Amino acid sequence: MSDTRSEPTPEVEDQGHPRRWAILGVLVISLIVVVLDNTVLNVAMKTLAAPAPEGVEASQSDLAWMINSYTLVFAGLLFASGIIGDRIGRKRMLIGGLVVFGLASLLSAYASTPDQLIWYRALMGAGAAVMMPSTLSLLRNVFSAKEFPKALGIWTGAVGIGGAIGPIVGGALLEHFWWGSVFLINVPIVVFGIVAVSILAPESKGSQAKADFVGMALSMIGLVSLTYGIIEAGDSGSWSGIEVWGTIALGVIVLVGFVLWEKRIPHASLDMNLFKNTRFSASSAIITLTFFGMMGLMFFMTFYLQLLKGYTPLETGLLFLPFGASMLVFAPLSNTLVQRFGAKTVGIVAMLLVITNFTVTALVFEADTPVWVVIVLFLITGAGMANLMPPAMNTLMSSVPKEKAGVGSALANTLRQVGGALGVAVLGTVMAQAYQSRIGDAAPQLPDAARESYAATYGALESGALPADAAAAVTSAADSSFIDALHITAFSAIGVALVGLVIIALFFPGRQRRETETPAEAAEAALIEA
Repeated sequence: MSDTRSEPTPEVEDQGHPRRWAILGVLVISLIVVVLDNTVLNVAMKTLAAPAPEGVEASQSDLAWMINSYTLVFAGLLFASGIIGDRIGRKRMLIGGLVVFGLASLLSAYASTPDQLIWYRALMGAGAAVMMPSTLSLLRNVFSAKEFPKALGIWTGAVGIGGAIGPIVGGALLEHFWWGSVFLINVPIVVFGIVAVSILAPESKGSQAKADFVGMALSMIGLVSLTYGIIEAGDSGSWSGIEVWGTIALGVIVLVGFVLWEKRIPHASLDMNLFKNTRFSASSAIITLTFFGMMGLMFFMTFYLQLLKGYTPLETGLLFLPFGASMLVFAPLSNTLVQRFGAKTVGIVAMLLVITNFTVTALVFEADTPVWVVIVLFLITGAGMANLMPPAMNTLMSSVPKEKAGVGSALANTLRQVGGALGVAVLGTVMAQAYQSRIGDAAPQLPDAARESYAATYGALESGALPADAAAAVTSAADSSFIDALHITAFSAIGVALVGLVIIALFFPGRQRRETETPAEAAEAALIEA
């Protein structure tokens, strides 16, 4: 009789929360507004540099820090926010993050000086850092283990589409409204998110063990210092200054101290034994390496489309849409492919699709390459990313106990953020140095200041600073130097992706199915088995 009473329990648990799909919709909207804001500002740079009232008369340094202040705070607070969310409640953290993000967006829209906008952007980064881990940990809580991979695929697709539509939304708003509209658009979305989360989402908490304040402090200091050094390297195109290698070294030392501390205490924020699990470690590496290569090369594709192909910011944003659309379509299907073929096979094919982008860019791209080639590559790359990230993210999240889902979510997002920033910085340095080495010989008539970067060269051409009889020759030399540098950068990205391919081949699980298992159970076992 007791057996009969105990049977319904696992079935109820396996069904997940009754409003789980509506909750997923709200979480996706909350996620998109964060990801969108990472890219929407890029198209507003030229406007913000203009004098008031058209802009805020921002200098080049101001413009860089309007982006970097957000990234720096976002990366630094992600991990600690996930830990705090597990303790005080993920729903509470998500609502709190939405409030901060919405308030900062409103303040940013009406900023009157560059300094104000930099600080408000930093506040937006704090709100985003509080929000983002909560979206994934709530997802883990409301979906059953069987449905979680599919929900995670939709979540991953939202990341792709959010990044792709950012420049489109920004460009469209700037064509019809003032620059503050790119921030003001966040406010109604945030208000909707707060109301919907309050009504639909259940509260969930994780581990209530003794708080690891030292570990959280070390993680924040280490990540902020490391990210700052990486950003500086990307902005300057050099790794030689003490502001670059000094802050990176400090970040690494503090993070090593974080690891030693976490191994020493019984109530660690991050259980270091997780990294003994080869699936967990491999997934962490794949997330980092994938975003390293993709964010780096996609960043430079923006310059290729605008500088060499002559597209406007809005047109450039529209050309990135196939990438996001491809992720949105294929990411929810990735779990079905993993069930059928195994995570290793799916991962290898997905990584080869990503490598296809890098290879074509390295061998085929020229200044006159037809735009349809770019569109096809974005579609292929989106399909690759859509089938690469969900298995890796699911493996990582499934390796972490459910009561520490916020920690797993924060770790995954931190790896993505740091990997992307490192990719832009490292590949940016490769491209900047390759360009400088070529433009000097190709266009000796250029002033030294115009040789420092491709942005400086094309800026000098656009401003009319060069004589008309020299402009055509310099433009040709700049295009040729840019393409050569892009090829070298793409080859570097191939090298990084090949490391990822080896990791997948060695450590990702193959197709594992026992006769007594259902396909879904087999896929689950294949993903989380150590």
